[in-house]
Formats: sequence, structure tokens, C-alpha cells
Amino acid sequence: MDGLANSLDDVSAGSSPEFLDRLSVMEVRLQTQEEEITLLKSALTDTLRRIRIYDEQIPLIKQHIIAVNPAAAAVLNHPCFTDGNTCLRKLPISCGLDCLHRSSCPRSNKSVLRWRERMWTLCGYPPGVLLRGGGGYVGVPVEQDGFIERNSLSNKKEKSDQIYRLDVGTQTDESLVDYLQHSTFSFHPATENDDMDLKCRTSSTKISFLHTRAVQSLSLEDALIPESPLLKENVKNINCLPEPALENPPMTSWANMVEEQPVRPTYVSGLLHDQQQLDLLPKQDRDAAIQEYDESHLPPVEEGKETNHKQLTLKVNLEDDIPGKVKEPNQFPPSPSQLRKNQNPTSKSGHMSPVSTVTENEKKPLIRRNSSSDKLVKENLDKNKQKLAKKTVSSINLLTRSSSLENRKDLVSSSNIPIKMFIRGRPITMYCPSNIQNYENLRVEQPTEKLDLEWAYGYRGRDCRSNLYLLPSGEVVYFIACVVVLYHIDDQTQRHYLKHTDCVRCLAVHPDKVRVATGQTAGVDKDGKPLQPFVHIWSSSTLLTLQQIGLGCFERGVGSISFSNADFGSLLCVVDDSNEHMLSVWDWNKGIKLTEIKSTNEAVFAVEFNPTDSNNIISCGKSHVYFWTWNAGTLTKKQGIFGKYKKPKFIQCFVFNKNGDVLTGDSEGNILTWGKTAADTKTLGKGAKETYQIVRQTKAHEGSIFTLCLLKSGALLSGGGKDRKIMWWSKDLTLDREDEIPEQFGAVRTIAEVKEEELLIGTTKNAILRGKFSDGFSPIVQGHTGELWGLATHPFKNMFLSCAHDKQVCLWNGLDHSLEWSSTLEETGLCADFHPNGNVVAVGLNTGRWVVLDIETREVVSDFTNGNEQLSVVRYSPDGVYLAVGSHDNFIYIYTVTEAGRRYTRFGKCTGHSSFITHLDWSKDSKFIMSNSGDYEILYWDVAGGCKLIRNRFESKDREWASYTCVLGFHVIGVWLEGSDGTDINALCRSHNERVVAVADDFCKVHLFQYPCPVPKAPSHRYDGHGSHVTNVRFTYSDSHLISMGGKDMSILQWRLVGGSLDRSSSVSCTSIGSSETGGCG
Repeated sequence: MDGLANSLDDVSAGSSPEFLDRLSVMEVRLQTQEEEITLLKSALTDTLRRIRIYDEQIPLIKQHIIAVNPAAAAVLNHPCFTDGNTCLRKLPISCGLDCLHRSSCPRSNKSVLRWRERMWTLCGYPPGVLLRGGGGYVGVPVEQDGFIERNSLSNKKEKSDQIYRLDVGTQTDESLVDYLQHSTFSFHPATENDDMDLKCRTSSTKISFLHTRAVQSLSLEDALIPESPLLKENVKNINCLPEPALENPPMTSWANMVEEQPVRPTYVSGLLHDQQQLDLLPKQDRDAAIQEYDESHLPPVEEGKETNHKQLTLKVNLEDDIPGKVKEPNQFPPSPSQLRKNQNPTSKSGHMSPVSTVTENEKKPLIRRNSSSDKLVKENLDKNKQKLAKKTVSSINLLTRSSSLENRKDLVSSSNIPIKMFIRGRPITMYCPSNIQNYENLRVEQPTEKLDLEWAYGYRGRDCRSNLYLLPSGEVVYFIACVVVLYHIDDQTQRHYLKHTDCVRCLAVHPDKVRVATGQTAGVDKDGKPLQPFVHIWSSSTLLTLQQIGLGCFERGVGSISFSNADFGSLLCVVDDSNEHMLSVWDWNKGIKLTEIKSTNEAVFAVEFNPTDSNNIISCGKSHVYFWTWNAGTLTKKQGIFGKYKKPKFIQCFVFNKNGDVLTGDSEGNILTWGKTAADTKTLGKGAKETYQIVRQTKAHEGSIFTLCLLKSGALLSGGGKDRKIMWWSKDLTLDREDEIPEQFGAVRTIAEVKEEELLIGTTKNAILRGKFSDGFSPIVQGHTGELWGLATHPFKNMFLSCAHDKQVCLWNGLDHSLEWSSTLEETGLCADFHPNGNVVAVGLNTGRWVVLDIETREVVSDFTNGNEQLSVVRYSPDGVYLAVGSHDNFIYIYTVTEAGRRYTRFGKCTGHSSFITHLDWSKDSKFIMSNSGDYEILYWDVAGGCKLIRNRFESKDREWASYTCVLGFHVIGVWLEGSDGTDINALCRSHNERVVAVADDFCKVHLFQYPCPVPKAPSHRYDGHGSHVTNVRFTYSDSHLISMGGKDMSILQWRLVGGSLDRSSSVSCTSIGSSETGGCG
């Protein structure tokens, strides 16, 4: 390992700066390309999803059309054109009129006219109106006496000298507009059948009109007949009109309308095309028609609100032969009352010629549905242009995301509904719950609750030595992760020193038995920048830091430290983890480094001052024992000579005996006694000084000796690795007694004397044992030996369960901080959850298998397998009827639960995620699921309805959730830091009283936020303690404690909630939140 590191260092040292610059540029380009690919994939996924939604809506539209007009069935299935191919394409609704003038339409006169009649009626134009131009019929043939009249230009004289208006929507079919602009039309009114109430008296009294549409985008009512029940319902429920067109309107699709916002109705307009004919009506009928027009078709205006009319009018001179002659679309068509006032401003009524009487039924076709004053329309046009411009900019930003936008300050878009959050350029859409008003003004404060570390589970014994000492206060000092623990073995209490920023690696106790020195490894901050290691000297009585040394002097970490004894502990010796393992001596009181020297390129396991002479230092490690002499501010070393004895591969520990000799334990299981001898001048030549040589070898263990401990009585204890034995040796190294540690606790790592032959033993499986040779040894501290991921809290007891890569499942008692039991599985456990009855617990494994354990007997009561990929989450429904299993195969498997959690039956599978499942939560009614996936997707599922995907996320915005562990959601937007890449938060958990949410991140921190925290950069309380990524957090059932677990540091920390109120009824509410019950919305 070290040789490989050295070779890499040589290659790096020989590399030129130019090469490194090119390499950096290439890395940046590669990262940029990867991000662009990710963006394209996201855009493609969005597009495919929207197309799928569009396709699913087509049958619905057809059903509504056929329900209103059964004759439309034949039209919808009519082959419009073939484009030269053998397969026929059906006519879409949006291009119906455009197809009326295509040359590819059927050529039969009769079939053409019948087909055009059906199409004209289907598109919302009233029967009996003929729009006719130079290119042939565009409208419906005139019905007379039950037969179709074949009108043509040869036998009908066109009417002229008339100018008509045509309403054109923001996205009207271009082909239709072009056709209208390049043709000359006249309108020929129809003569209705005798049985109809509406009849026209003479040809001079016939009023021509045209129904057209103002369409913002394809909506459901665009495909419906005017006055259809569905259109009326939409108009009634949604008081919203289409927005005006800009020069470059954003692309809007039916899929967008369905997913992003409720369907907006578009309004059908019927225009009066000849004001002069209105003047011919009698005054009584004329005033009635005008009043009915103005009153019945202006949309109702609520008090204090403005109407929202947005319609663009295009004026076309149908008389001119010049195509494309268009007037400025700057005015909404005036109402009849406005036209009358314009004719005679001084008169209230104006002069109009008499005409034949018009009945009440004849007035209705003259009515326009959209009209308002010009002032009102102009104000709303300006207002909605600004709104549409914002939407356009938002769409452009969505399509042009890049790596430079990851650090954008505005993490959330400014619009109220929907709320969009961007992670790595991918938009995540969420909806604001109904009980939150004025989102832009919403403020989130730090929670009144805080966390106080109560207990640290575990001990770092697998890779650290000499890290267990007993203090005169009765406390044992050791470390786990970033926490130095002072555990009172009689009172069963803990205190903690928490000033380290990364994992503690070594520990030394001052000769006064009060002051303690601890060294840590180097770490990285949230931006990936290295954090320099250091050594802290602190007081075990006050937990105050007395001195910090070595900041900026040590590399990688601090491997070994030791206080001097002969001078009352004024010096501190430190060996770091750099390639040269630099050895330095410090005056720690002054924080001054006295000397420094390269030690060796091999690993160093221990360093210590000679207890009788502070000028002598000994270090040992891989294939070496060095005897250092400090003189005149410099260090010189002498290597121990093995001579006739076999040189071991590792010298792992040493102690000084009463007469000053050095005893070492090695990987061969031997105890070697080293003593000073006169120099061999024959071999080394004149001037050679005294050396340390082996004077005795004692075979002690089978395999390595990991630790040696000198007792107060002068006896020696040795701890073995392979044989797991503790041996008691007399002063002359005669074996007195021995004992073996149970296999479940591992090998002996370190030994500390308590009193009267009572010992503390640290093991390689992260346990601390207490006992005597006569009584045996029992654990007082236990922990996992593999990376931790799975965590579940009991539904009504202060107990929690953990599972890790060591294949152990452990049930912990949070009251007395003890291990209830542990069980070994065949595979690695990654997730867990208790059944609501608290009698069984489900554990998900890394092979797609999940088991259910009885927490009393530890027996497996159920065993199932779903796929062959690892499971990331298992969650019972609140009523205990269902179990949801989230897998890395992108599916959520649902099982029904019976017999108090002992019998399971497959119910269904939730299919729709495009990446692996990461988190899921059940609704309070146990019918719905909210889930997150690896590609930052939020989906909602109707489990009770057959595991169906809820496509309209808007429906779930007010749903209440029994738990909140999903890291993506409206209520937890504020937990994400600026520039997050989507994996920075591993887990979160909302408290049961719905006041706070705890977050586990990738930077060794536990955060406590106010709940809800829907605004970016929400303030929080931040807590150190873990030395690796925090993988999971859970509140206990009463919210009195929070459990957090580290990943590779294998630590479990139990935090006590202090401050605030634990009662949900006393939950604080923000002034911007409409209800104090804020926890139930997703």
C-alpha cells in the first residue's frame, strides 16, 4: 500500500505543470459534458412522459365529443389524408378546419360536403351558415327541406362591400389563417326547417355571423361543442381566460396543461359582422338584443377583482382580392352598445332604420360570449403579458440549464404555483398546500428545540490501539467517530468532548490523570476542501480545550501521541500519517514545536517516552523498533538489532518494565526483551555507541500480540489476536493464568487495569469488556463493525433497531443504553421498519430479499424476495394492513399484512419510477404513498385503488402523511443547501409532533430544522459528532430523543431534545401559514 503511494507520488512529482493544466481542463470538460448529458436525459424523459399523458387524454376527448354529438364518431374515425403512404392517419381536432381545403381530401362532391358539414359542426360552428370563397366551400352546405344544396360560384352571386372581423387565438392553426387571408369569402345564411323556432323573414333581414375560437393552447374544451356540459363545468369552476400572445410565445402542450396546472377553458366567440343590419331592427327589439348581449355574455366580476379578458382580434378585409391584407390587432371588437354610441355620441339611442320583427329566439345567435370595456381589456393585457413573459423566461431557463447554474442563488423559482426547485439542472415541481398563503413572504426561523448528545454507542477498536484508559474519577475514556467518551462504568453515565472536526485516531493521558490529548485525522468540508488535522489537549474534568497544536503541520492525520513522564508531562511526542511519518516533539503548554524528523516510510503503530528519561523515545511499527535520543534540540535514532532472532513482520506494541528494559510484542506471538549493551567495536568499528539488543525471547501467543499492559504489581498482561487470549505473566515472564475472549467480541485490542485484578478489555469488534479472570468478562460497550444504514424506532417503546454491512441486526434499549440482542443474518441488512403492533420488524437486505423477525424470539417469521437488487426502504402503513418495499429495480412492491404481521400476501407493484427508490412515506389514511427516486423524482401512488400512479401531483398537495422521510418535497425545500447535487442529504425525519425535522447529510452533520421549512436556505441547528456521512436519523416514538447513525465511522448517537414543547397542540404557526396543522401536506 505504502509502496503504491510512493510510486504515485513519484509520478506526480515528475509531471509537468503543463500536463496538470491540460488534465484539469479535460476533467472540467468531461464534467460539463456529463452534466449536459444528464440534462438531455431529463428533458427527454419529461418529453416522453408528456407525450404519454397527451395520448392518454385523446380517448377522453373523443368520449366527450361523441357524448355531446354522436355524429362526431364517424368524423373522428374518418381517414383525412394518406400523404402518399398506405396507412391512413386520423384527423386531429386541432387541424380539422385546415383539412377542409386540403387537396388530399375525398373528391366526391357528396361525400366532401357531408364530411365538411360534420367537421364544421364538430368544431363548434352552428349549422346553417355557409362560408364560401374562391377556393370552394369551407363551411357547411346549406340545408333546405332536408337535402343539401350544391352551391357554387357559377349559380350564386357573391355579396360584396362587407368587412368582417375574425377572432384569431394565440395558437390558431396557421394553415387556416393563411387560407382565410388568401381567399375571398362571402357569407350565405341558411334557411332553417319549418319545425324550428328560429326563422328568417326576408333575405334583407338575414344577419351573417361566424363562430371562431381564441385558443391559447390545446385544452379539453377545444375539442367540445360549445355549451357542452363539460365546458360549462370548466368555465364555472375555473375563472381564467387565455393569455395574450407574445412575439415568441412559449411552447405549450396538452401535457403541460394536464400536469402543471388545471385545465383552462377557452371561450367561443360569435361576432356580429354587419352593424348596419342591426340598425334596421325596431327600436324595442334592437335595445333588447343589445342589452341581452351586453349583460348575459360579460363574465361575472367578483367584488374587488378584475376580469381577465385576453383575446386578440385580427381584422381581415374579405372583400379585397389582395391576400394577407391585415389590419393592426390592437383593439378588442366593440360591443353593439359601443358601436351605437360611436354613431351618435349625443344621442342615447341613435337612428336606425326599421326592419322586420326579430323574435327572442332570433336574438341568441347575435350574442358574443367575450366582451368587456377597452380599458379593462387593456389593463389585463398588459398584466398578463408580463406574466406570460415570466413563464417564457422560466421555460428558456429550464431548457438551457448548465453546470454554472448549479450555484445559482435562487434555488426556487419565484412563481407561487407550482414551486420549482432545481438539482443539477433538473427541475423538481412541487405544489404549495392550500393552508400556506403568501409563499413569497414566508419566513422560517430556527426551531426552539435543540439537541444534546446523551449517549454514544460503539467503540473504535478495529483499527486503533492504546485508546482505553481509566481515570481517577471512575470514568473510562475512549473514542468513537468524532466523540471522545468519558463513561462512568459504575454510574452508567456518559460525558462527551466534541471539539474535533473529524474522526479521532489516538489518545494519551497526562501523568496527572486529568488532562487528555487526542489527535484526529484530516477531513474535508462540504466543498471538498481538506481540513487539516490537529491535536487537542483538554481537561477531563471541565471538558474545556487547553491547547491546540499542529494545525497545518501534520499531514493526513495524527497516528500516535504520548506525554512525557520524567518532567511531569511538559512534552508531547506526535507521529503523523504522512508518507515519512514525521516525528515531532512539542512544548504543548506554549504550543511550540521543539524538533521534527522523518521517522520511516513504513507504518508506525506506537510511540512513547521513556518513563525515567524524557530524552529517550521509542517507536515501533512495520519491521522496525527505533530508539530515539533527543539532545541539543535534535533527534537521532538507533534501530533495534534482532541478531540471531527472526525479524518479525510487525512490532505492534511495547512497554517499559520496572528495571528500564523494553518489552515488545510482535506478529510472531513472541515477547522480546530489549536491553542496553555495550557497542561491538569489532563489528561496528571504533566510536560505536551502546545499542539496544534482544536479551530474551518468550513465546506467548499463537498469532500476533496486539497489546501489552504492565500492572501496578509489576505483572504483565498480553492480549492475543488470533487466539483471543489474555495471559497473565509474572515479573520473570512466567505464565500465571490465561483466559479466552468469546469469539463474538473478536480479538483483544487493548487492556486497562481497574482495581483488584479487574480489567477493561477493548476488542477488535468494537466492544469493551469488563471482568476478572476468575469471573469471566462481559460487555459494557458494544457496536457494529460495518457501515451502518438501516434504522427503525419502536412505535411505543424507547427502543430502536439497527442493521449494517457486518450482517448484524441489533435491538437497542434507549432507556438504559444497552444492547437487548443481536442476530446474524445471511446477508447485509440495509433498511428496517417496525410493524405498528411493535411485535415484529421487517428488514430489507442487499439481495432483494426481506425478512420479518419476531423481536422477542428473534426468529424469522416471514421471508420473501423481490428481484435481485438491493432494497433501500421498507415501510408499514399506519394501520398495519400493508407493507411497501422499495427496491433498486425501480419498483415498489406492496404486500397485505395479516395475522399481526406474521403473514404476507403480494398485493401489487407500483411501476413508474425511472430510477431506484430511495425513500417513501404512507398517508395517514394508509391509502397513498409518496416516494422519491435516485433521479430526484417525486411520485404519488394510490395503493388502495390498485397501486396506480397519480399523474396529477396537484391532487396530493394537501394530503396528510403519517411520516415524512422523503428528502424531496414542498415541506422540506429549505433543508437543501445551495449547490447541492442531490446526494448531499441521505435521510431526514419529521418529529411525530410535526414541529421539527432532522436531517442527515454527507458532511458528517446532523441538522435540526423547523417544520415545515418550504423556503430555501432555511436556518437550522447543526451538530457535530459523526466522522463519516450520516446515513440515517429517526425520532423515538415520544419525540424525546433522536437517533442518528454514521456510515463508515460505525457510530450510533442518541440525542436528547431540549427546549420547546413536545406537545403537537402547542406547535408554533407562522403568520404566513393559514393553519397550525402544517404537517400533513405533501
